[in-house]
Amino acid sequence: MFEIIHDDAVTDARVGKLTTAHYTVDTPVFMPVATKAVVKTLTPTELKDMGTQAIISNAFHLYLSPGHELIQNAGGLHSFMGWDRAIFTDSGGFQILRKEFKFKLNSNGISYMNSRDGKRYMYTPELCMEIQGSLGSDIAMVLDDCPPWGSTRDEIRDSVCRTVNWGQRCLNARCNEKQLVFAILQGGTYPDMRQACAQHLVKMGFDGYGIGGLSIGEPKEVMHDTIKSNISMIPPDKPRYLMGVGSPLELLDSISLGIDIFDSAFPTRNARHQTVMTRHGQIDLRRAILSNDLRPIDETCNCYTCRHFSRTYLYHLFKESELLAMRLSSIHNVYFLQELLKNSRKAIMDDRFIEFAGQFRKEYLFPG
Repeated sequence: MFEIIHDDAVTDARVGKLTTAHYTVDTPVFMPVATKAVVKTLTPTELKDMGTQAIISNAFHLYLSPGHELIQNAGGLHSFMGWDRAIFTDSGGFQILRKEFKFKLNSNGISYMNSRDGKRYMYTPELCMEIQGSLGSDIAMVLDDCPPWGSTRDEIRDSVCRTVNWGQRCLNARCNEKQLVFAILQGGTYPDMRQACAQHLVKMGFDGYGIGGLSIGEPKEVMHDTIKSNISMIPPDKPRYLMGVGSPLELLDSISLGIDIFDSAFPTRNARHQTVMTRHGQIDLRRAILSNDLRPIDETCNCYTCRHFSRTYLYHLFKESELLAMRLSSIHNVYFLQELLKNSRKAIMDDRFIEFAGQFRKEYLFPG
């Protein structure tokens, strides 16, 4: 299921292979977010051409619309969206905990209000696994309780208790033998809470472990310390998944700590908001200076956008509110991160990851 191919000689970075029912994924890997069975503005063919190996969809959102039974009748999520590589599905627990759903937590699950009919429903670990089993994703994430940054110690303790309880119930409710199941470690930034959560979940023998509840407002040094301590609690032969992290420097920092899997809406969300990544930092495509800049976004980039279009053209498209602007920017941003991960894997295999990451950081933060 997961094989470690090479450990970096200096850092804790590693290259591995994660074998799933539909595709074998080379790690470290970055997954674009396909919440509703689509990576916004991009086609499956474009994603594959960029080197995308896996995507992540949201079970709760797909349950609400169009419904997991419809997707199952369509041949499963892979067939429904025309994607033949790996698919992770997140439980959606993090998304339910929003004011719009008027949620209430208890030991049984999450009670929420469906805005479509105004009625209250219960989202339980058992329902979560039933939905993901019907979707037929390669990897199902358990239902967990992710408390917001700034929660009290008592609130974190309650969250850990729910996460552990729901994790066991998800494992018991597993209904698709081909599907791998990953637990999610919670505990805020309290080391003892993280330790307790990890100990209980590791004993259950999941196929992999997500590190959740980070990159939600805590200081970067606290985030890195928490990642380090959580990694030490996960068996080394299990894949480690840092959820919701996708900026270039955070990816490199986390790879050096030993993280294998990442997901984030960062590249596509930024692209839709006129921000693109380059080897020399980010560019805001709204800047008037770009109205006469005929260079590609990044002269070292080989993506479709950079091979065919200029910064001036993208500036023009955004100024005129053309949909193509978001597509071309998204193509570039996703390609940029996939190339970063591909080059990271090569650098680890060559035992030069620390030099590679250091050079990238220098050029990204201090252009010129």
